[in-house]
Amino acid sequence: MICGWRKKSRPEQPPQDGGGGGTRRPDRALKKMGLTDDEDIKVMLKGSFLWKIKSRRRKKERFYRLQEDGLTILSERCFKRARSKQIFSITHMEAVREGCQSEGLRKHGRCFPETWCLTIVFKGRRKNLDLAARSEEEAKRWARGLKKLMAKVEAMSQREKLDHWIHDILHRADKNKDNKMSFKEIKDMLKMINIDMNDIYAYQLFQECDKSSNDRLEEHEIEEFCTLLMKRPELEELFHRYSGQDFVLSAKELGAFLQDQGEAADLAHAHRIIQTYELSEKAKQHDRMMLDGFMMYLLSAAGDILNQEHANVYQDMSQPLCHYFISTSHNTYLTDNQIGGASSTEAYIRAFMEGCRCVELDCWEGSNGEPIIYHGHTLTSKILFRDVIEIIRDYAFKHSSYPVILSLENHCGPEQQVTMVRHMKAILGDMLLTQTLDGQVPKELPSPEQLKGKILVKGKKLPDLVCDPENMSFLSDNPEEEEEEEEEEERVLRRERRRSSHSLQEIRPPQAKDAAQLSQELSDLVVYCQAVPFQSLEQALRSQQPGQMSSFSERKARKLIKESGNGLVRYNARHLSRIYPLGLKMNSSNYNPQEMWNAGCQLVALNFQTPGWEMDLNHGRFLVNGRCGYVLKPSFLRSRQASFDPESGRGPGPRATLLLVKVITAQQLPKLNNKKSSIVDPFVRVEIHGVRADCSSKQTEYKLNNGFNPRWEETLSFQLQVPELALVRFVVEDYDTTSCNDFVGQFTLPFTSLREGYRHIHLLSRDGASLAPATLFVHIKSKKM
Repeated sequence: MICGWRKKSRPEQPPQDGGGGGTRRPDRALKKMGLTDDEDIKVMLKGSFLWKIKSRRRKKERFYRLQEDGLTILSERCFKRARSKQIFSITHMEAVREGCQSEGLRKHGRCFPETWCLTIVFKGRRKNLDLAARSEEEAKRWARGLKKLMAKVEAMSQREKLDHWIHDILHRADKNKDNKMSFKEIKDMLKMINIDMNDIYAYQLFQECDKSSNDRLEEHEIEEFCTLLMKRPELEELFHRYSGQDFVLSAKELGAFLQDQGEAADLAHAHRIIQTYELSEKAKQHDRMMLDGFMMYLLSAAGDILNQEHANVYQDMSQPLCHYFISTSHNTYLTDNQIGGASSTEAYIRAFMEGCRCVELDCWEGSNGEPIIYHGHTLTSKILFRDVIEIIRDYAFKHSSYPVILSLENHCGPEQQVTMVRHMKAILGDMLLTQTLDGQVPKELPSPEQLKGKILVKGKKLPDLVCDPENMSFLSDNPEEEEEEEEEEERVLRRERRRSSHSLQEIRPPQAKDAAQLSQELSDLVVYCQAVPFQSLEQALRSQQPGQMSSFSERKARKLIKESGNGLVRYNARHLSRIYPLGLKMNSSNYNPQEMWNAGCQLVALNFQTPGWEMDLNHGRFLVNGRCGYVLKPSFLRSRQASFDPESGRGPGPRATLLLVKVITAQQLPKLNNKKSSIVDPFVRVEIHGVRADCSSKQTEYKLNNGFNPRWEETLSFQLQVPELALVRFVVEDYDTTSCNDFVGQFTLPFTSLREGYRHIHLLSRDGASLAPATLFVHIKSKKM
């Protein structure tokens, strides 16, 4: 009996598939990974019965098995008359946690021994998969095996991912599993890989590879067919342009190519590239590079569009906090909309793993003296404040060591405020910053480097009548003044909430009558991020202290930018400012963060749970500097005497630049649905997001019925007045005659981190997950105007 439920009798034999059951012979993919003799992998290939845990009542035992491709897990649930099958890919996994290390397992998995449990965390918005094995040994086997496979996938080159992908497609297209391919199976495979190839041409390729003339492609013939399919004519043309008649690159010829790429072109560098990427040992000995080696080089990280030096922390981290853009989440606890969505500690984990450095905690009075977090007066679920603080302790610095800011929206009375302080001090310990670094009143904000490993509290503070008697005006009787919710928005929001449910009054927490009062204990935890009401730029620039900051709704921020953009730039050179979405957005949609970054606003808070182009920009902005969550602002946004105007883009710092993007090809674009007949008609759109004068969008023609290797060779040009602020977004969409184009993939990065020359771009899904092996191949060139 498990968890009070009597286990149904079931045969110990695993479900049988069309290709037989039991332990299966691993195919060439696992051999190339070097894992064919690994005991953990053998257990996974044989398969195991694991409990899938979703709630206290919903615990389903399924059969999980690693497929021969080494990248796919199949799960099956047996019914009386049918079998339910699901698959997921190792490439979509972000982490494996052992034990009860997820919210789901902590709530619903306590009836299983903790050592039997594990959690699979997926990239993007897909929910965690909580599992329990039949023994501790089996759980450890799966956890170790999954981690090994993830490490192998992470280490794969783009060429290896492509090779692995095409052979997986071939395996799925081989319906009768005889390791031979008929022409019909080949045609089905072509549709799987998103290409509508002419039947005559496809049959010509088939016959060319069918050396045995038996209308079946055998293993070595399938290899040859794959080689023909994976040819990259645009890369071959580029190689031949530099290699000359002998079709071999010497170190000198490779140096000429590197010079055109804008890279170091000395012979020593060319020699290192040959030794690293050339596949032929004989060619290496003669310091030569063949076509395959050249393609390996271009498809490696060395050929990525992102400057690889910027993939690590490369910026000066010793400047004041207000000199950085800081990755910031709004309503961090939510996994869906702000009216009825679920609150979860997992949302904090995901935010931290994306590099977020400022998270929000909406704190309300809870039962049994324990504060809770949720979106007040709504149907969103509630989580304990204590549980969130424990997650912050465990995950705040797993991805980045730079400081985390807890933005507290406090609706608790003094007693539960004291409880909040007690939990923060007991759980966070030395990580929690409780006083200034030198014990003195700060003259300027400390740097991210000085605050490494520290957690700061943002909130209101009681007035210091001795040091700053004027500070009394900054403590308001309105508990929501920090968020400056406009009265009109609040009236509409409450009206909509009343319409959505007549029972909302019943779900309100027992908010204390004296919630507007601030306890001394909570006030003392606010050190460098004291929230104060904003009166005017003139007053703030004149009297606001370095450790004081204000929050603005997106509407208020836009108004300030329009009416006094330069004044806001100068304010942000001295103080932190936080921007948040309008409360009217029932679906938790986002605003354009670029407008706020143009004015130097640091804490531009977005709903991380809501995918879209706004979050694409946020991912792109913080993609660089090691994805540590801090990006140094351009110099013209850091000066207290700055003359830069974010509306016009005029100022002494920026210098206009011409950007030329030649879109050459795309490779292995994903299908948009599971219909075999669905082939995309792709086109590429390049967008510039920056100051108003720079914002533009241009696109290529669409290519009919080809998502496998469409080719454009189209050049798009852009003039950038302020390149230091610009983000470049590459978008692939499926053309539709109704103008309702379907999103395929995208990639966004700062213009200043763009590498010139021939580059590949790894496309991402709407929620930021990799679409590997889907790529774009482009040529980038820029010059000052």
